[in-house]
Amino acid sequence: MRIRSSALLLGTVLAATVVQASPASAIIGGTESSQPYSFLVSLQYDAPRPDGHRCTGVLIGSQWALTAGHCANTPTGATTAVPRGWKVRVGSADTKSGGELVSVDKFYRRHATYNPPGEDLTLLHLASPVRAQPVRLATGTPADGTKVRILGWGATSLSCGNFADPVCFPRKLHQADTVVQPLPQCWDDNGISPPLCIGSLQDKVGPGVTDSGGPALVRDGAGWALAGTVVGSGIRGADLPAMYVDVTRNAGWINGIVSGTAVPPDSVIPNVEGTAKIGGCMGSVIRPRTAKDSDPALALTNGHCVSGNRPEPGKALVNQPAGLEKAIPIADRQGYPKTTAKATRLAYATMTGTDVALYRLDRTYAQLAAAGAKVFQLSSSPMRAGDRMQMAYESSRPKCEAAAVVPHLREGGWQQDQSVRYADSDKCVSLPGYSGTALLSPDGNTVVGINNTHNRDGESCTEGNPCEVAADGTVTAVKGRSYGQQVSAIDGCLAPGNRIDLDRPGCRLTGSRA
Repeated sequence: MRIRSSALLLGTVLAATVVQASPASAIIGGTESSQPYSFLVSLQYDAPRPDGHRCTGVLIGSQWALTAGHCANTPTGATTAVPRGWKVRVGSADTKSGGELVSVDKFYRRHATYNPPGEDLTLLHLASPVRAQPVRLATGTPADGTKVRILGWGATSLSCGNFADPVCFPRKLHQADTVVQPLPQCWDDNGISPPLCIGSLQDKVGPGVTDSGGPALVRDGAGWALAGTVVGSGIRGADLPAMYVDVTRNAGWINGIVSGTAVPPDSVIPNVEGTAKIGGCMGSVIRPRTAKDSDPALALTNGHCVSGNRPEPGKALVNQPAGLEKAIPIADRQGYPKTTAKATRLAYATMTGTDVALYRLDRTYAQLAAAGAKVFQLSSSPMRAGDRMQMAYESSRPKCEAAAVVPHLREGGWQQDQSVRYADSDKCVSLPGYSGTALLSPDGNTVVGINNTHNRDGESCTEGNPCEVAADGTVTAVKGRSYGQQVSAIDGCLAPGNRIDLDRPGCRLTGSRA
């Protein structure tokens, strides 16, 4: 509950803490390229950088490009699907101008994770053929010591963190010449589909953040051949040298798709309509039974998700500044934003009795309905042991059961009452980043609870390790148990206009006079 997850900015090497970057001439350890490469691709969608660049890729056919598997991300984690808003700029040395800008109309991701790193690949199908000359695949795995050229628009230093810094993250293409290193420099396991190890720790030469998918080129007569594409830092812990996919070991998979002889089926996309991202947590837009179409809508998440200071034990925050910098996206069936709404006020938040936060939005229920956004009904009935539910993750809708209703749940200095423990064998878990996820009725239309916390280490009653307190005072703490909280008390504290009124007769939220 108390650990907020930071979204990983996929691009290699995975970005860590933002620090002041020192000037460098890279890729890392390289120089600005004096010419464009016809086959080089800048993949652009949902980019952390102001120039739109997310990952690097390589043109291997008039309508086909290769990039890293972890560069192909959709809300539901599909491996084969039609993306939205993905573009590639082909054949330019500048991420914002020149070359050919083409949409991506299909992608084929080899795996849903980085593992094995030697298969971290995605094939991009372009909406229309490009004129640029593609590169050929190398005919064999390059031996240790083979000279290679690496290219990309990624970070120029291992210390780069500010994506808006044009020195750290240049628009102009960079290149460096380096060598293939022995595999143990990057990877301990010589098993199935090992990656290539390329770069130099001694000379600090290699790819940087947002270079994922970029090429390692070997000489092919007077031209170049593609030997590998960037995965990321070696899992031995060093940032350089870095792992690259050996494309020759993946030639069968690549050629099977490009030729049309072995095309994977499209991924089954679950319906995740209505999922909302609220700050660093999940949430939902809820409608109480007494709300009118003209009322400002309310968004629900955990109290521990509020920005700034959390509600103190036994206390509540009422009618505070929202503190959310970004508008709240409300997902469509496939997880893409259907519309957005901005939080105008933090109407209420507590971590005592239950763990909830309610934000007042700048759009009414009528306006959200006109925009086609999914709004859930808010239940006024408490959850009970044996109740069935769905968990409104942003990528799936796993089905769960309430294994028990716990009289008291203690964590750090806070206590919640009548908390719901998920059945141990169920797929529903509470992990960092899942806080605030709506627990839905079996029909998927009503919020009956809210995901909250799990016991991380097996400790008892410490922050990150909730313990159960029975009616007789017995304390139990089991590592891995996950819990949700009740939301039924919210309804009794809402006045006309969706206003929180803690003095309302029957209101039982923390801060009321009941």
